[in-house]
Amino acid sequence: MKLFNWTNVRLVLMFVLVIFLFSFTSKRNENRKLKQSTVTFVGVNSPFVKQEIVNKLLIENSDNVRSIQKVNLDLNKLETTIDSHAMIKKSEVYVTIDGVLKAVVEQKTPIARVFDNGKSFYIDYQGGKMPLSDNFTARVPLVSGARNKKNSEELTKLFRVIYDDEFLKKNIIGIQIMPNGSLIMHNRNFDYQIDFGSLNFAVLKFRNYKAFFQKAVLDGSLYKYKKIDLRFTDQVVCTK
Repeated sequence: MKLFNWTNVRLVLMFVLVIFLFSFTSKRNENRKLKQSTVTFVGVNSPFVKQEIVNKLLIENSDNVRSIQKVNLDLNKLETTIDSHAMIKKSEVYVTIDGVLKAVVEQKTPIARVFDNGKSFYIDYQGGKMPLSDNFTARVPLVSGARNKKNSEELTKLFRVIYDDEFLKKNIIGIQIMPNGSLIMHNRNFDYQIDFGSLNFAVLKFRNYKAFFQKAVLDGSLYKYKKIDLRFTDQVVCTK
């Protein structure tokens, strides 16, 4: 019985000691100041946002990261602050054991550049507006003309189709939206216009265009045409 009681006492003491050491270590760790901050961009995009800008968002009103104590950090607030930047899609902020404040940042993906009443901005993959960057210029189709609330969603779908297709992404450099809603497109390497017509059957029209292009490249006839008409879903009409 005495052995049993002594064993219990030792277990209780060990348990109390573990809790004390854990609390002491945690408190000491919280009061430690950060060593540095790092920013990592993920995804295929070149950086539209400079690391210095994200670093400033990380340290908020502090002079530098070394003056910040771990206990004063609100990681959720930091993520919200970074995510509010117009060029950033989402972020993840955390602190390593050795005191490094890290931010993993995913930028928005521009898929078209719009010119509207003297202003210019990107349309991102989700269909939202994205400002131009002083750090990097995206090679996306230049869009002009009658873009409005009625056609913006369908246009975004069209921009996504172009962005997701390597051939179209390299070749379609301009899209003009006519007052009646039809589209005129421009190719990177040839002078002809592409009369795309309405937004209806966009995927099928692009499929027809790619098939025509591959055939015309082989026979060398692409340089002869002034207009490629894709308005008819069952054929491609060319004008010299």
